[in-house]
Amino acid sequence: MESEKKGVAAAAAAGSSNAGGFCEKQEMEEKSVSEVVIEENDDDNFEEEDEDIEAPVTGFVPGPLLSLKEQLEKDKHDDSLRRWKEKLLGNVETELNGKMEPEVKFHSIGIVSDDIGEVNTPLPIGENQAGRVLFTLKEGSRYQLKMTFSVLHNIVSGLTYSNTVWKGGIRVHRNKGMLGTFAPQREPYVYSLEEETTPSGVLARGTYSAKLRFIDDDKRCHMELKYSFEIKKSC
Repeated sequence: MESEKKGVAAAAAAGSSNAGGFCEKQEMEEKSVSEVVIEENDDDNFEEEDEDIEAPVTGFVPGPLLSLKEQLEKDKHDDSLRRWKEKLLGNVETELNGKMEPEVKFHSIGIVSDDIGEVNTPLPIGENQAGRVLFTLKEGSRYQLKMTFSVLHNIVSGLTYSNTVWKGGIRVHRNKGMLGTFAPQREPYVYSLEEETTPSGVLARGTYSAKLRFIDDDKRCHMELKYSFEIKKSC
């Protein structure tokens, strides 16, 4: 009996390790229409993502937003704080203009995959090209999205992203991650998002629509990009 229990536990663990992620799409598409909750790919549905943002802690009052110049001058007599700020900010020679609101300016979105190499698309995408197919991937291939961006005016803290994918009006995947805290600097930042794997099989092939958002810990949305991509049997 003891060996049978161990066998059952091992089988359950193996099944759990193979579940989740982008491949949940195939399971959803194999269900009947009555078993699947249709999520229309429209602006109303996009707003539902805001429900996942944590509500502010009751009684918490955020401190005043300081300009970059004020942050450099504050506590300037504290050597440890001064060294920490110098390390974080680097050799910032501009942006001391008193502007307080941080701005993240995105320059390009790229796709990196062993099958197709690297493909980059300049941002912003024109209105007449919104939602166009930015790249085509092979089923079962591993890939990463790569963003190039600049930070202006002030430090942006807690920058996070969410990438939501739909196929045929059904939400099939959603991924979130933390990029971190970034200070203004001359050179743009280049950041690769978490590596993912495209699903495989006949049901996996076709065109997908997606929305990529970047939000900081003050709930400022610095970019919301709607795009499409395609999965084929071979590229």
